[in-house]
Amino acid sequence: MATVAITGAARGIGLEIARQHVEAGDKVIALARSASDQLNDLAAASNGKLTIHAMDVAEDASVKAAAASGSDSIDVLYNVAGVTGPSSEKELETADWQAWNDTFNVMVQGPLRVLQAFLPRLGKGAKVINITSQLGASTWPYGGFYAYAASKAALNRLMRSVAIDLKDKGVIVGLVHPGWVQTDMGGAGADITPTESAAGIRKVAADWTLETSGDFLKWNGEPHAW
Repeated sequence: MATVAITGAARGIGLEIARQHVEAGDKVIALARSASDQLNDLAAASNGKLTIHAMDVAEDASVKAAAASGSDSIDVLYNVAGVTGPSSEKELETADWQAWNDTFNVMVQGPLRVLQAFLPRLGKGAKVINITSQLGASTWPYGGFYAYAASKAALNRLMRSVAIDLKDKGVIVGLVHPGWVQTDMGGAGADITPTESAAGIRKVAADWTLETSGDFLKWNGEPHAW
């Protein structure tokens, strides 16, 4: 039985990762700003396998309090929480800079803030799996989504540096593009279901080794171009 912690566990990909880990018999620490009905139902049916902890990845005190609420070692930490950020047809003409700051706080500082707080609970062989996006790769062939794409590119570079610095500790860091997923963010017309995405992410996480720490992969295990 593994112990996993998941940010953004109230809905979408985070909720489905939590559900699948519960079904596998793992202990799940579900971290969310506020619990959804679905997450509450999952906790109630989990026979104590899943516990819900209030945590806002954008707030230092909130993250530190959640990390200090337990002392058991964590095998996999999933950084899933995210926002779409500002987007408009006039992004070259104007920008909501506070919305940009909020996006980077959640999408870049947030994962590092969570990793810092939970690091004492990550031992040799533990894994930190960061949900990123194909929009953060220099190979993405479209424009728009400036704040979102820039924040994901920043997350990718940040976590590659973290992977190097945590290698001696034996902590494995991964970056995963989850696919275009049928969630509130991805929309009903997306390519794959949350079930498919989460299953792929869990397999990729299970197979990750220290030798490949810092790599950027797709949900199906294929390497993703940077």
